[in-house]
Parts: sequence; structure tokens; C-alpha cells
Amino acid sequence: QVQLVESGGGLVQAGGSLRLSCAASGRTLSNNGMGWFRQAPGKEREFVTASSWSGGSTYYRDSVKGRFSISRDNAKNTVYLQMNNLKPEDTAVYYCAARGWASGWGVGVGDYDYWGQGTQVTVSS
Repeated sequence: QVQLVESGGGLVQAGGSLRLSCAASGRTLSNNGMGWFRQAPGKEREFVTASSWSGGSTYYRDSVKGRFSISRDNAKNTVYLQMNNLKPEDTAVYYCAARGWASGWGVGVGDYDYWGQGTQVTVSS
């Protein structure tokens, strides 16, 4: 059984930075697309960014382009989300997700088969 465990969330002031990590266990995901989603209170879970298996292809939602960066270390079975210049509207629970059998990235919740438990990111103004 695949397990994804996120870490690195917390409280930060607007303009600050955080780095989220997502460590996978139970199966190597070096050949699988992985992504980050977020969910704010009262809102649906939304796509943030995703990476192909190699990290050579990535995709971002418009509101985080130039501020967030996804990367992965396949040797460690870990994916990262570097978040810079954070804004209050980035406040949400952030979820790591992995595709079970696809090497490319996806933008929909249904594109992913495995999910972490989430980590809270709170940006104060």
C-alpha cells in the first residue's frame, strides 16, 4: 500500500516562504506523475502544480506561477513544493498526490490514485 506523508507546513507572514515535502513509501514512484493540490475552508480541492516522472515536464496554476516550484528526488521517493512570496490567499491544506500508473502529470483530482493526509499552510497578512 502506498503512503504519502507531507511535512513542512506552518504559519508564515505574507511574503514569506515555505518548503513542503512529500515522502512516499510502499512503492517506488519514480516512474509516476506527482502533484500538489490544496483545499481552503469551504472550497473544493484545487490543482496547484504537478510534475512528470522525471521532473522534466511541470505545470502550474496561473496564480502560483513564478512563486511556487515543484521538484522531485526519485532516489528518495520524495517530491517537494517550494513556495515563495506567499499570499494570504494561499492559505489552505496542501495535499500531495501520486498517479498510480501514469508517468505524466494531470490536473484533475481524478487523475491521481494516492493522496497524503495534508499539511496546513497559513499565511497571515
